[in-house]
Amino acid sequence: MDWRAFLTVFGTVFLAELGDKTQLATLVFSAKADAGARWGVFAAASLALVATTALGVLGGAALGQVLDTRTLTRAAGVGFIAIGAWTLWTA
Repeated sequence: MDWRAFLTVFGTVFLAELGDKTQLATLVFSAKADAGARWGVFAAASLALVATTALGVLGGAALGQVLDTRTLTRAAGVGFIAIGAWTLWTA
């Protein structure tokens, strides 16, 4: 395993997920649940993150076969900028 890549991905995703809408939704579900149901909230949220991550990995692997990684990186950057601009515009 490439530990440098592992730690880079972990750190990037961890920081990106802190305080995002998914974490806030999980917080609300957990606040509404009783103590026994909180493990269910944790398990469901964890499984959902694993499933969406698997889709991202599979999609990235497929796109990486037909597109240059620089193109993918630029497309992701443009997408983030567009989402940020839309967020600012509608705020």
